[in-house]
Amino acid sequence: MHPLLQQDTWRFIDQSITMKARTPLESFAMDDTLCELVGQLQSHPAVRTWVHHNTVVLGIQDHRLPYVQEGIQYLHSRNYQAIVRNSGGLAVVLDSGVLNISIILSERVGAININEGYDVMVDLIKLLFPEACDKIKAYEIIGSYCPGSYDLSIDGKKFAGISQRRLRQGIAVQIYLCIEGSGSERARLIRDFYAISLKEEQTKFAFPKIQPEVMASLSELLDKPLTVQDTVFRLQAVLSQLSNQNIAQSFNEKELELYTFYLNRVLERNEKMLYKK
Repeated sequence: MHPLLQQDTWRFIDQSITMKARTPLESFAMDDTLCELVGQLQSHPAVRTWVHHNTVVLGIQDHRLPYVQEGIQYLHSRNYQAIVRNSGGLAVVLDSGVLNISIILSERVGAININEGYDVMVDLIKLLFPEACDKIKAYEIIGSYCPGSYDLSIDGKKFAGISQRRLRQGIAVQIYLCIEGSGSERARLIRDFYAISLKEEQTKFAFPKIQPEVMASLSELLDKPLTVQDTVFRLQAVLSQLSNQNIAQSFNEKELELYTFYLNRVLERNEKMLYKK
């Protein structure tokens, strides 16, 4: 287990229910705010859970697709909204069966390199699912959406992807966990989005060729009816074991002011990226 998971105090913010009907842009603003607070040692290290209704979160490269507006219209026809995130990677699917977890740490007490940030999250997920600990592997799954060297998979089928956001000496390591539903159905949505947004046109950036069969949810992979809320309860139990104190603490008035600043910045950036191409 990575030593950074053991903290005297973890600040826990559960938004797995309260954020559902809100835009994921608010979640990215939340993590930016926590990056500054934790990074500047104005808050304990934090873990945040978040869930959003049907949204495709695009990466910076995705917004440069030659026919991206047609792709976004397709997503709208499938009852998905589209936004552009401020951390790395490519398009991912969020819905009520996908749990997102953010771990926010400070580098003021010691440098944390990129791979180390990823390793912290991998070890947390293995603690969350001890029944699959030995089966969970971290390597790039070719044919998945948003492929990366820290894709999490079981038997070659990806169920999670990890990204990082670094701001003011704070680090937010973010993971999406496909807990419920069909991983391949989510992959088909992204495959069709890319087909419409590219129209086989050659681009400088090589977008992934999605193979839906290489993606699955944890419920499918473990052949048991896992739920997002079950996973949140597991997380709370794990954090209690990892710290002397696990406090559930929402933003205070001063922190909300900082959040408003970051939210406005995220909203303006998203508007510019998507509609002023």
